[in-house]
Amino acid sequence: MKKTRHQNTSNQISKQGGKNRKDVWYKLDLSAIVYPTLQRRDFSSVYRLSVVLKDAVKPDILQQALDKTLPRFPTYKVAIRKGLFWRYLEPNNRPGPYVREDINNPCMPMYFKGNNRYLIRVYYYQNRISLEAHHCLGDGTGGMCLLQTLTATYLDLLGHPIKPDRFVLDITKEPDTEELEDAYMRYAHAKVCPPRPAEKTYRVRGTKEPFYTLNIIDGILSVQEVMAVAKKYNASITEYLNSVLLYALLQKQNHDFHIRLRPVRIAMPVNLRRFFPSKTLRNFITMVYPFVDPRLGDYTFPEIVEHVRNYMRYYINEKFLRGDITTNASTQRHPLIRVVPLFIKDFVVRTFYTKVQDKNSSAGLTNMGALYVPEDMKPYIERFDIYMGQPFSSRTNCAIISFEDILTINFASSIVEADVERYFFRKLVQDGIHVKIESNRDMDIV
Repeated sequence: MKKTRHQNTSNQISKQGGKNRKDVWYKLDLSAIVYPTLQRRDFSSVYRLSVVLKDAVKPDILQQALDKTLPRFPTYKVAIRKGLFWRYLEPNNRPGPYVREDINNPCMPMYFKGNNRYLIRVYYYQNRISLEAHHCLGDGTGGMCLLQTLTATYLDLLGHPIKPDRFVLDITKEPDTEELEDAYMRYAHAKVCPPRPAEKTYRVRGTKEPFYTLNIIDGILSVQEVMAVAKKYNASITEYLNSVLLYALLQKQNHDFHIRLRPVRIAMPVNLRRFFPSKTLRNFITMVYPFVDPRLGDYTFPEIVEHVRNYMRYYINEKFLRGDITTNASTQRHPLIRVVPLFIKDFVVRTFYTKVQDKNSSAGLTNMGALYVPEDMKPYIERFDIYMGQPFSSRTNCAIISFEDILTINFASSIVEADVERYFFRKLVQDGIHVKIESNRDMDIV
């Protein structure tokens, strides 16, 4: 396989023993290109991952752990720069980032020139460690590797050594060149590209909160209970929870004033590492869009589950996903597009996203699935949380993650009304699932 500029850069880092040089830089991966383009004063593509420990966090030790861990992740120890034709990431050797006490509204805008140009933040609160990262650095898998490795280093400094495994990387070793690659370009070679949804969908309307007030609602459930209910519907946990969210959105649309019904569609990222072998810590996801069209008639909940199950099993496979990422890669590979000035590319991408892409879904849902941690790390961990962060437009985003028998469902929205969340959790309770609610605001959900 022909080496790309990026792969040569990665090899250069490995040979240098991890030392950063001014001429080492990383081209944004195929997904990361979009996120800086959408940046505005009140919006950044920031997500949050948290680990809840069984003991209170010691901030001074956490800072030491961060200082030791971050150099192992060269694509996270960077600043973003703007060129004539593209943006790129360059090594950041400025002081920081610094551990801070947590704030009420997570995932605040991440300005590229703030925070000594770092694109990550680390917070602590009581027994919780939270990592926030700009999406141009990587997806949830890369972020989880950083968070778990940071947590393992923190525990090691407290006298609890953790053996590296899976998400916990060995900070004494040099990064694998594959961790730094743009994996999209390796696999984007399908001969045909499947069509994508283009029809406008139902949009949740509500009262917009003041500047960057992010409303968080967490549901804490038992994995075994959710699995048992999903099994009754002959569905996986992901299929079942997607169906519950579609059901909640349909309920919301029915109770809203509307002139005409519109399809209800969820934007759901798929981790491509499940289908295409890669160790990359950068972005390697694509989107699928489970949907229900109420214009065809009323759907019972079992019918929604069946529809979602059929959609998932038809579209989430290596063939369709390869076609999807090939569509994305085709624009970047086009020789004319590559020489278009960055400000023109930004205008076109921002216009397309605002007018078309953002209107293709009613809500976002991501499921990181069941997390694995090394056996000697389990005694110190209670649970994990994940937040998709501030939505680009007024709607709600839902993120799901599980550890042992604890499954957490984390909603984040920028509107006052919590009707979708209320319909969602009420459906789970109606199905016999016990739900514990936590929130950063005082309200009655279930």
